[in-house]
Amino acid sequence: MADDIFEHPRLAAIYDPLDPDRDDLDGYVAIAEEFGARRVLDIGCGTGVFALLLAGRGVEVTAVDPAGASLDVARAKPGGERVRWVHGDATVLPVLRVDLATMTGNVAQAITDPSDWAGTLRGAHDALRPGGYLVFETRDPAKRGWKEWNRAESYRVTEIRGAGPVETWVELTEVDGPLVTFRHTWVFAADGQVLTSDSTLRFRERDEVAADLAAIGYTVEEVRGAPDRPGREFVFFARRPESRRARDAGTGAPGEPGTDQ
Repeated sequence: MADDIFEHPRLAAIYDPLDPDRDDLDGYVAIAEEFGARRVLDIGCGTGVFALLLAGRGVEVTAVDPAGASLDVARAKPGGERVRWVHGDATVLPVLRVDLATMTGNVAQAITDPSDWAGTLRGAHDALRPGGYLVFETRDPAKRGWKEWNRAESYRVTEIRGAGPVETWVELTEVDGPLVTFRHTWVFAADGQVLTSDSTLRFRERDEVAADLAAIGYTVEEVRGAPDRPGREFVFFARRPESRRARDAGTGAPGEPGTDQ
């Protein structure tokens, strides 16, 4: 089940106007270009901002999300017909062989259940071509970023076309080990409606993430910092190893057919 912030139609419709500055996606566009990715899987695509950025550059994009309301917003955007939209998660994907799979924003942390997390990593692994990369970000728990999640620092009023003024704020509600829960609130001045959405993120240690990836069969090639949040996040570059046959073909050594590592 997706959180109401993504699943409620009224909230999905204003998600982009409330967060119009998506310069955090510039780094991911650059990564797609760095790897020369022509086929990309966008896991947790939300309202489709990143998927459409790539599609507009001629990339073949499959975008998956469990929130139907967010996908409705994504499909209705200009260029929406260029993307293959999938309602669900990474465990229900069609057969793919993508060059790059991504989880932008807080997607990786929003998958809090260990079995769901393993299923997501496995689904992405299956969707990648041998040699392809899974790239995602996760906040460094040591920075304790949730201390900034309070009404005093987050309160604002935004004038939204077609919706009028909307008050918004976020408040921390619970910290339970690696699980951090917070509540978003929206107040619509047009009719006085108040909506809330509770969300939980899992803050994983760097070594924990690396171990989870290795357990699925990835090789962690690199961990970078996030350009838009220097020193506050880990950006993992995990590669699906090439088959032994492909490696041997590159060296001229005899290979063993049908073995994917």
